Amino acid sequence: MNSKMSRLITVKLKLITVKLKDRLPSKELRERLGIDDIALVLQQNRLRWYGHVLRKDDDDWVKKCMEYEVQGPRPRGRPRRTRREVVREDCQARKMYKEDTMDHCKWRKMIKDVR
Repeated sequence: MNSKMSRLITVKLKLITVKLKDRLPSKELRERLGIDDIALVLQQNRLRWYGHVLRKDDDDWVKKCMEYEVQGPRPRGRPRRTRREVVREDCQARKMYKEDTMDHCKWRKMIKDVR
């Protein structure tokens, strides 16, 4: 978070007269300040980026990198979640489909809808 944003939040906290000793839950503070949950903001940003990449030309290097499948053995242990897996889960949670990305206005509306 940049310094302007943190100053703005500090000013808002003073306006709604909240002190640290009040020990309010984060959810209540976010509601009072009108701030979205960080998980929701990150999900919206991932989906916005995903739509942007899918609307690119098929020969674009960014789109090729997103669709690239690494060959060879994986290291031991539980595999890390890939960006593709995370975006797929985000889309499933919101009932969004790959075809919806082609309509930019509809995609943006679907992303912003859940709050």
